[in-house]
Amino acid sequence: MAEYLLLEHSRGAPAAVNDVPRDQGEPDEVSAHIRYMQDFAARLESTGEFVDAQALSPEGTFVRYDGEGRPPVTDGPFPETKDLIAGWMVIDVDSYDRALELAGELSAAPGAGGKPIHEWLEVRPFMSEPPTVTE
Repeated sequence: MAEYLLLEHSRGAPAAVNDVPRDQGEPDEVSAHIRYMQDFAARLESTGEFVDAQALSPEGTFVRYDGEGRPPVTDGPFPETKDLIAGWMVIDVDSYDRALELAGELSAAPGAGGKPIHEWLEVRPFMSEPPTVTE
């Protein structure tokens, strides 16, 4: 088994679904989207492939070490950005192909009008220690 991080990229702001910001969607559309995500996670729990998931707020702050002991802090991401991380899910699956299969399915979550949102998901394996070589 290998763990993968599925990063949910949403175009537009805040986190648009079919070009409709999620906070401006119809209540039944928002509920359908959330229900789809919950059902997807529950199904993966039943197969032992679900590890964890969280939705993220569109507000955030960027911090970077400045070399002088006090990190500069900037506001962001900003609503005019083209891409926001809306959330993430950690899965534990048998193969990279299975991770891709699940990411594709998650990208079909419903949005405006019940249509699939075709949201980009970034699939990243977790780093692991290199194999130990003994001679």
